[in-house]
Amino acid sequence: MKIYLDSIGCRLNQSEIELYARQFRAAGHTLVATPNEAELAVINTCNVTHAAESDSRSKIRQIVRAGAKDTVVTGCWSTLNPEDALSLTGVSQVVPNADKDRLVSNLLQVPQEIFDLEPVSRVLIPGTRQRTRAFIKVQDGCDNRCTFCITTIARGSGRSRSEEEVLADVRSALVSNSYPDSAAKEIILTGVHLGSWGQDLSPSLRIRHLVEKILTETEVPRLRLSSLEPWDLDADFFTLFEDTRLCRHLHLPLQSGSTATLRRMARKTNPTAFADLLISARNACPEIAITTDLIAGFPGETEQEFYETLDFVKEMNFAGGHVFTFSPRPGSAAAEMPEQIPFQLRKERNAKLRDLLTESGQAYQFRFLDSTQLVLWESATLSNSKLWQLRGLTDNYLRVSAQSTNNLWNMITPVQLTSNSSGEIEGQIVN
Repeated sequence: MKIYLDSIGCRLNQSEIELYARQFRAAGHTLVATPNEAELAVINTCNVTHAAESDSRSKIRQIVRAGAKDTVVTGCWSTLNPEDALSLTGVSQVVPNADKDRLVSNLLQVPQEIFDLEPVSRVLIPGTRQRTRAFIKVQDGCDNRCTFCITTIARGSGRSRSEEEVLADVRSALVSNSYPDSAAKEIILTGVHLGSWGQDLSPSLRIRHLVEKILTETEVPRLRLSSLEPWDLDADFFTLFEDTRLCRHLHLPLQSGSTATLRRMARKTNPTAFADLLISARNACPEIAITTDLIAGFPGETEQEFYETLDFVKEMNFAGGHVFTFSPRPGSAAAEMPEQIPFQLRKERNAKLRDLLTESGQAYQFRFLDSTQLVLWESATLSNSKLWQLRGLTDNYLRVSAQSTNNLWNMITPVQLTSNSSGEIEGQIVN
C-alpha cells in the first residue's frame, strides 16, 4: 500500500509521524511524496491555537482534494473534535490520542510487537519535509494545569517512555541504508512536558539522566532538547553542556514577566526564579541561546502587568522566541476567566513583544559575527551559476546561508560567519 504522511503543529507531532513512517516501512508498505499517489493518508492534527485548528482542517481538505483514496486523522484537534473531523469529506477514521501509539498496528491489523523485532534504519519521509534532524518522542501527556492550555485534556496525564525504547529510536535514526545518506546528524528529544521525563518511572529519574545516557551510549553527532519548563531543571542539569555534542540552546517558556499574570496562568515559576535559572545557564555555557514563549493579552492582564513583562523580557536578553496572542481554548480555565482583553489590544501587545524579541535576537546573532561555527546544512539548491545555495543551523540555533561548489546537504561543516541580513547570517565555508 502507498502511504502519505503529514503533520501540523509541534515537534512531538513530527516525531510521531516519523515513527509511523518507520512502522509502515517495516510492515512492507511504501511512503509517497504527494497525496495524489496515496492509497492511504495519515494526518496528525494540532489544536494549540485557533490558527492550528484551522490549519488542521485545511490540511485535511487539501489532501483529500489532491486525491488521497482514504484519509485517517489523529492528533489533538481530531481527538477533541472527533465528530467535526469525521464530517470532513474523505475522512474514514479518527484515531484518538490515547490510541495513536498503536495507530499503524491497528490500521494494518498486525501485532505491535513486529515493529520491535528488528531496528529499522531511518529513511526520509518523501516530499518537501526532508529533515536532517530526527525528532524522538520520549514522553507524552502533562500533569501541569496551566490555565491557558488545552493540551493536557487532549494528551492526558504525563507518561515516560523507557530509556531502552528511547535509545533504540535514537540508534535507528543514526543509521541509514539509503543514498544519499539520510542518517540523522541531529537528534531532538520531544515531549508534551519533556522536562518531566522519568519522574513517573521506578526508580524515578530526571531528564538529565536520559541525556547523559544518550551521550554516553550512542555516537549522536548533535543532541538538542525541545521546550523545557523552567521548574524541571535541577542544579546538576547545566553540567551536561560540558559535552559539546549537546546543543547550546534551551527553549524555556516564560509566558509572562508579571508575577500576578503567572499566578493566573498557574505557572510554577516567577520572574525571580526564572532570572536565576538563566544566570545559572549562562554561567555554565556563556554562548548558550535561550529562547522563550510569551502570551500577549492573557485575561486580566493590566497595563502595569504588561509593562512588567516588557521590562523583564528586555532584561533577559533572549536569543529569540515566539509570541502568541492569547487564544481562548474551549475547555481551558482561562477561557472562562473574567476581564478578557479586547482582541485589538492583544494584537498590539503581541507586536510590542515581537519587536523586543527581534531586537534581542539580532543582538545575540551579532555576537557571533567573524567567528567560526559548525553548521548542519538542512537545504541545498543548485543555482543558475552552478553553485549550491546552502541553508542550515548552528547548534546554538543561528540560521546560516552560504554557497558551495558541492552539495553539502546533511553534512556538518565549519563556517566563517560574515554578515547578518533579515535574521539570517551569511557565511563562508572554511575548507
